[in-house]
Amino acid sequence: MSDDDVQVRLRATLDAIPAYVPGKPAQAEPGQTTYKLSSNENPYPPLPAVRAVVEQTAGSMNRYPDMFATGLVQAIADHLGVPAEFVATGTGSVGVLGQIVAATCGEGDEVVFAWRSFEAYPIVAQAAGAVPVPVPLAADARHDLDAMADAVTDRTRLVLVCTPNNPTGPVVHTDELVAFLDRVPRDILVVIDEAYVEFVHDPQAPDALTLMRERPNVAVLRTFSKAYGLAGLRVGFAVAHPPVAAALRKTAVPFGVSGIAQDAAVASLGASAELAERVQALVAERGRVVSALTAQGWQLPATEANFVWFPLGADTPAFAAACDAAGLVVRPYASDGVRVTIGETEANDRLVAVAAQWLESTELRARARERG
Repeated sequence: MSDDDVQVRLRATLDAIPAYVPGKPAQAEPGQTTYKLSSNENPYPPLPAVRAVVEQTAGSMNRYPDMFATGLVQAIADHLGVPAEFVATGTGSVGVLGQIVAATCGEGDEVVFAWRSFEAYPIVAQAAGAVPVPVPLAADARHDLDAMADAVTDRTRLVLVCTPNNPTGPVVHTDELVAFLDRVPRDILVVIDEAYVEFVHDPQAPDALTLMRERPNVAVLRTFSKAYGLAGLRVGFAVAHPPVAAALRKTAVPFGVSGIAQDAAVASLGASAELAERVQALVAERGRVVSALTAQGWQLPATEANFVWFPLGADTPAFAAACDAAGLVVRPYASDGVRVTIGETEANDRLVAVAAQWLESTELRARARERG
């Protein structure tokens, strides 16, 4: 037998792990501006102050970064009003999520989460040998927290609550989240994933940091990728009680957050007022788009994120293709629906137009079937 005939032994569990499907990049078309609305990125370019810091730090990229991200951790702690020992960083919220699963789950342990929710949840769970336990969303595309509490067993080690929920948009409410936390055993970690928290205006949305302070088994997961516009630099963090945060630091990739990313994140926190203006502009655009779509007759979940969700079912691929033909790259999810990021004003206007044309063509098709 030659060496070419020998196959390396890989973990059998990898065969069952679904592949993460990123948003497609925008493809340029002659005579038409194409907009990428598939990845929930911030459409604004980096702030000048943040870009200046990145350019300055780039001169030292031949050196390893601070492995403990000391300056960034302190800046986050100061910004949120928590002790520094409560903060753990990682390569985006997905990277921190991997640290959380590695710190809490062994082979065969269970991870409970809503579905459909963030696509990485089952992937990260299975990669660690854990068992994903998806719980269907309620009819309004919100978390069914009662059903999630019912799904907790003796094998559950981790529960993930995504609010606002990606890809559908609604938030959980304070009263229902508190009732849910009261039902979860105190030795099970509950992670409140707030990747889009900066876009939330719902007064019933929870104060996750306060809940974390009150409950040692609650952690808060956040990112600099969305509102802060640092998606390409990969910076995320968790806020948790010191034993949990220390465990996340142990499971982190050494030197995972680059020096450029650390300095850019610190600079972004320092420019929070300017970034807040951009976030409010996106929230206003979100309201304008939702109002226009609702006036057309669309029934959409109440989004508190920087995207809207079209629950199209079997029509998902066709609607995504219609958007693509109009120069809008959107994110279809199998036969569940299409998520569209709030982007530039021109892109949003084009989405509203495509949605109107889609409804009109759907009505025409329905009438044709009736005439049979």
